[in-house]
Amino acid sequence: MAVTSGHGNPKWTREEVVLALDLYFECNGHIPSAADPRVQSLSEVLRAFPHHSLAARKASFRNADGVAFKLQNLRQVATGKGLGNVSETDRKVWGELGSDPAKTKTLAQLIRIGVDVLNEEIEDSGDFVAFQEGRIVTETHLRRERAPKLRTRLIEQRRAQKSLFCDVCECHARPGEPEIVEAIFEAHHIVPLADGVERITKLSDMALLCACCHRLLHRTISVRGTWVSIEEARQTFGSPLDVEFKA
Repeated sequence: MAVTSGHGNPKWTREEVVLALDLYFECNGHIPSAADPRVQSLSEVLRAFPHHSLAARKASFRNADGVAFKLQNLRQVATGKGLGNVSETDRKVWGELGSDPAKTKTLAQLIRIGVDVLNEEIEDSGDFVAFQEGRIVTETHLRRERAPKLRTRLIEQRRAQKSLFCDVCECHARPGEPEIVEAIFEAHHIVPLADGVERITKLSDMALLCACCHRLLHRTISVRGTWVSIEEARQTFGSPLDVEFKA
């Protein structure tokens, strides 16, 4: 008998189901066996997820048999035929992406790139709640924003342009030592996640935000499940404020 998920293995995440759905679309509804190279390749990707490093030590975790069974689950959701052991995540992902193979492919590419970037060590996102695209894509986005050299170059550019203020609330850092007072500023990637596949980050892709507005913007994107521009953030958070942070 084939060994699938195995006792004690974590449930399939949304991102994992998206990858499985992408393969399901590639197969045009014809479910391949566990011996199929595409199934085995996806199994390897799933086992490389940084969040599952401990579970991946088990031979039963996301093995090829389990991937083939997941494809049958997705066929059941799509057609009503096949295995009946369908999860709520399977249904939600199908409800969102079942009629859009192109969007599924784009999101799957983002997830695969994120796995490659983060397979050595994943950062804690702290207060940043994962975007709709999932934790892997969110962490990749955050790592780009946190690149120290990029933030330094952005601040230097804005200082030279005499525009060293938050692009949402327009607050300025108080006068003082730059290493201290400029700590309120963070870089924010303004390019929507779906448009950032394998894109080299440029200064023109970045906005300068205070820490408060940055967190509000990320939370808004997460809660709404859609990208929010800087202009939309200004409208959401209220009128810009010309204030200084005091010691």
